[in-house]
Amino acid sequence: MLQDNIRLGLTFDDVLLLPARSSVMPKGTDLSTRLTAGIKLNIPLVSAAMDTVTEATLAIAMAREGGLGIIHRAMTPREQAQEVARVKKHESGVITDPLTISPDEKLSDAVALLARRGVSSAVVVSSGRLVGLLTNRDLRFLKDLGKKVSTAMTTKLVTARPGTTLEQAERLLQEHRIEKLPLVGRNGELKGLITVRDILNRRQYPDACKDKAGRLRVGAAIGAGDEAVERAAELVKAGADLISLDSAHGHSANVLRTLKEVRRFGVEVIAGNVATFEGARDLIRAGADAIKVGIGPGSICTTRIVSGVGVPQLTAVRDCVRAAKGKVPVIADGGIKFSGDVTKALAAGADCVMLGTLLAGTEEAPGDIILYHGRSYKAYRGMGSVGAMEAGSKDRYGQSGVEKDKLVPEGIEGQVPYKGPVSAIVHQLTGGLRAGLGYCGCRNLAELRRKARFVRISGAGLKESHVHDVRVTKETPNYALND
Repeated sequence: MLQDNIRLGLTFDDVLLLPARSSVMPKGTDLSTRLTAGIKLNIPLVSAAMDTVTEATLAIAMAREGGLGIIHRAMTPREQAQEVARVKKHESGVITDPLTISPDEKLSDAVALLARRGVSSAVVVSSGRLVGLLTNRDLRFLKDLGKKVSTAMTTKLVTARPGTTLEQAERLLQEHRIEKLPLVGRNGELKGLITVRDILNRRQYPDACKDKAGRLRVGAAIGAGDEAVERAAELVKAGADLISLDSAHGHSANVLRTLKEVRRFGVEVIAGNVATFEGARDLIRAGADAIKVGIGPGSICTTRIVSGVGVPQLTAVRDCVRAAKGKVPVIADGGIKFSGDVTKALAAGADCVMLGTLLAGTEEAPGDIILYHGRSYKAYRGMGSVGAMEAGSKDRYGQSGVEKDKLVPEGIEGQVPYKGPVSAIVHQLTGGLRAGLGYCGCRNLAELRRKARFVRISGAGLKESHVHDVRVTKETPNYALND
């Protein structure tokens, strides 16, 4: 049936937020939010599950800043689980399963083990009991590596009981000038390890997103179908804090069925992508812990042009927020070009935003730096591009089993300028968001969602909003139009 009343769809460039009377200073604003009912973020930023954006290194950086990274799935389930494990083991309040070695092992084997695991020490145990500690310092000047570990390990150790707080551990580490504090039970059995590195990281990154054990939080993406359920099981076993059920069309029977199956693992599940009230409603009814919104808004996505389907992102977010009714968090995925877009997405009702382009050029993103015409770039591609499909994302676009020359891509491959560390990007994005809160007279994101008022603007209004009638002679870190 021909539709008579065609709605107007709006995106971020179509609106501005109205300034309001304010006594709020940007530095005093609170950016904390919820990703799911059980996972709190200290900043409303999540990195996209794309193979040129999020692997363990970037996920670690995001969690340290107070956000979260979602490991992409363009790899084997085992490889993805290893990426998850890297994040979970990178920092700990208490290391419950420290690397151990027998006192009867050869020193050469110990050296190889430390190198393979990328750590500087191992706890020496015999029959489960602590007998020593072997560090790189103990091995530094040894020439005969054929001897046993027991000949080189440190045996005079300062220990503590399980249940020791990090504050108590810090005092012991400082008092005895040591870097490792083993936790032992009444009979000398090893129960855990606290390191000075973890305590220093706690000081350096006070807003880090961590689980109850003091480990950095991380998510991981899966597709839809039987393989996805098996992948989810392996990711949960590796310690993933949440699973992101990732599909170009989240309002499909296969996604709804997979969502119900993955729920049985007892882990938080984000589901998407959708762009309508009905899509969000059905995912929520199927048990989604958060809804991911966005059909085609990404800079490298061609879904709307290739298929003719999509909803401008601001309208999509507002419709899905209405379906969520404040009970299930909404994630605005895609279309974020500037920090002001983050403010607009959150004002429209989103609980956080997912970033791809803005993080793709960072130091921590996968891939090497590319020099082109005297400038540094990094590769960035959509998961609907031919290259990404060949790497494992075909099922996301309903093209499993399709040969390369028959693929119908919904994304492109390109480059983005190298941007330096993630921390610098996060600083600019959160700084812009704080400024937006100040202009709107809002102390936190809940107030922004409640109080914000939009005004629609014309093409001339958008042109006026950007830099105009001047030649830029010095770039700023948070504004660029044509890179």
